[in-house]
This record gives sequence, structure tokens and C-alpha cells, in this order.
Amino acid sequence: MDDHLNNLTNSKTDFEMEPRWPAMVALAAVGGLYYALPPALTLGPRWLLIAVITVLTIPNLLLIRQGMLRISQIFGYLSSLVVTISLLISLTLLVRALPSHVEQPSALLRSAIALWLTNVIVFAVWYWRLDAGGPRGREVSPGHAKGSFLFPQMLIPDALRGSMCANEWSPTFVDYLFLAFNTSAALSPTDTAVLSRWAKCLMMVQSIISLTVVALLAARAVNIL
Repeated sequence: MDDHLNNLTNSKTDFEMEPRWPAMVALAAVGGLYYALPPALTLGPRWLLIAVITVLTIPNLLLIRQGMLRISQIFGYLSSLVVTISLLISLTLLVRALPSHVEQPSALLRSAIALWLTNVIVFAVWYWRLDAGGPRGREVSPGHAKGSFLFPQMLIPDALRGSMCANEWSPTFVDYLFLAFNTSAALSPTDTAVLSRWAKCLMMVQSIISLTVVALLAARAVNIL
């Protein structure tokens, strides 16, 4: 299976490609949320993250069009790593800014909401990139019988798959976005079970970040009252 995937990632194939544009739009949204933060909660100019995402996304699009999917995957990982680091830095700065009262309460509240949304998007991109070999791995293995997450569609009996339009079903970015949103909102998975250790570790990190942001919102609200 690994040899087959390696042979396919550097050339165009007849497999139907999973759309990449939702993840790229999500990364652009992260850049917009970062730009909306006050300068005290960003490292360097606020437009820097948007510029970095753009620089990494444009070559990524060209590589995908040329069928150079292995190199494209590297650019994708770099983009995810950059937005993850920016999220952690801004969260640290937000924690430090809360007791110092440097920023206005309304600005801190907006920043916390922006970071909560960023947390959802960033981890949705990670789940999408890593589960079952990423989008390319899911393309060459239609049906998604194996993965780090047990989606409800995977439990549908074979006899009912055709009537429920679930033949060769495979998750796309929206499914991972829904998973990440539930993780941040409920601090746990809801309808999707987590199977692998790496996925459990990532979900714990996401829940910790979400809990931290929610705690900061509560603390700021109590302070205002």
C-alpha cells in the first residue's frame, strides 16, 4: 500500500481527487482572524501570517495542478505548522495580557473568540491532513474502511450503504471541521470515536487550548461584572 501511494503521489492519476480548496480557504480564514487581533497579541506585523500563508499556498496550488502531490504535501504541512505556532504564540500573549489590563476588555473578548475559532480551524486542518494518509491516502483507498477516526458512515451495514448513498464514502474537510468544532465546544468527540494515539493526543491539545480560552473569557466576564 505504501509503495503504491508513493508511486502515485508524483504523477497524475485517474483517481478522483479530494477537493483541497476548503482547507486552503480555512487557512486564509486563520490569516484573517490573526489580522483582526490587536497588535499586542501578535508577533510581528499582523499581515505577516497572511503573507506567509499566501507564499505557501500559491506554490501548493501549482504543484497540485502538476500532479506533484508529494511536494505539495510538504507545503501543506508547513502551512499547518505556521498557523499552529501563531495560534500558540497569540494564546500565550493573551494569557499574559489578561492580568496586566493593557488591552480593553472588549478587545480581549474579541481576541479570545478569534483564537477559539482559530483553534477549531487549525486542528481541523491537522485531522484532515493526517487521517488515513491525508487526502491522497483516502483517494487511493476509496471507502475509508480504516482511519484514526470512526465516523458514523463507517458503521453503516453493507446492505444499507447503497440506499443511504454511502458507497465508497470518504470524509472530506467539512467532516474534520465538524469533528474539530465538537472537540472545542464539548471538549470531547461526539458522534465520532477516536481510535489512534496520535489523534487522541491532538484532541487533548485542542481541548486544552479551548478550555484555556473559555476560562479566559469567563475570567474576563467576571472581572467586568
